[in-house]
Formats: sequence, structure tokens, C-alpha cells
Amino acid sequence: MERNFTCTCPAEQTDQMQIYKFSDPAIDITLLEPYLIKYAGTEGSLITVLQKAQDIYGYLPVDLLAYISRRTGIKPAKVMGVVTFYTQFRTKPVGKNLILLCQGTACHVNGSSDIEAAIRDYLKIEEGEISENGLFTYNNVACLGCCSLSPVMMIGDKTYGKLTKDSAVKILKEIAQQEQKEAVE
Repeated sequence: MERNFTCTCPAEQTDQMQIYKFSDPAIDITLLEPYLIKYAGTEGSLITVLQKAQDIYGYLPVDLLAYISRRTGIKPAKVMGVVTFYTQFRTKPVGKNLILLCQGTACHVNGSSDIEAAIRDYLKIEEGEISENGLFTYNNVACLGCCSLSPVMMIGDKTYGKLTKDSAVKILKEIAQQEQKEAVE
């Protein structure tokens, strides 16, 4: 299902009203418009706009990036270049809890590959996939900067260190139980 949006761009940005169709029906562009207006013409604001968009929608689908390009006047290749350069940006949806598993040298030598296998086995997903219950996605990252805590993972804004296979799975179970408890309340 596609959602149509009529562009309310200022006349100097477009010669005519445009109809935008987003492939994800959850994209309500009116939520991003205040930020596009706020940062219009502000040099160096692309990353801020992309962060706001990802905060709102959870990821940055290609058609949204094209819209941002059009609204900001920044070439699509530059927008995509920024999105693909920085690991904080996602072009695919993720589960409610994004697990970032460090694979840096300290974490690797302290068993991060075993922890990755335990996460995969418990969640029954591969890297970048969403768990069946929609709660988790895990991604490997080059470094989280917490070498003294290795092996380490982040879920949301919380860091978990000195992990073992069992402690990593226990953390995931606790989060799932908390999510289920909140859903019932």
C-alpha cells in the first residue's frame, strides 16, 4: 500500500505541486516536515535531518532519501553517500531492540563470535534480520569503544559487557519478558 503526499515546498523550491508516494505506509512525511523547514538552507544539516528522519521512522527507506534530497536540494548521491558511510543509519527496518555486537579486536579475541552464534541460535535470525516477534535485530559493528568490557554489545542506549554466551541470551530473555509484560499492561 502506498501513501500519497502533496508537497508543500515553497514556490522557489518547486515549480508545481508534487505527489510523493512512499512504499512504506508508515511514512507520514508531515512528521518530518518541521525539521526540513527548520534546517532549510542551513549548511551542514544533512546528518541532523537524517537522524531526525530515522528517529521518526526507525529507518531510512530509499524513497524517503529521495524526498529528503529533493527538499534539501542536496544531490541524491551525496545523501546516499552519507547514509552508507555512517553505520548509525539504516535503510531497512529493524526490530524494536537493535543489538549492536562488537567485533573489534578485543571483543573478537574474547569470544564475540561465540556470542554471535548464541544470539543467532536464540533469536533464530541472521545478522540484519528481524526476530519473528519483531523485538530484535542484531548487527555486528567494528568497534563500540568499550574494549575494557569486551566482549560487549549495546541494545538501545545500554551497554552490556564481559559477556558470555549464557549472559547474552539471559539479557535477551529479560528484555523479551519485559516487553511482553509492558504489552499486557
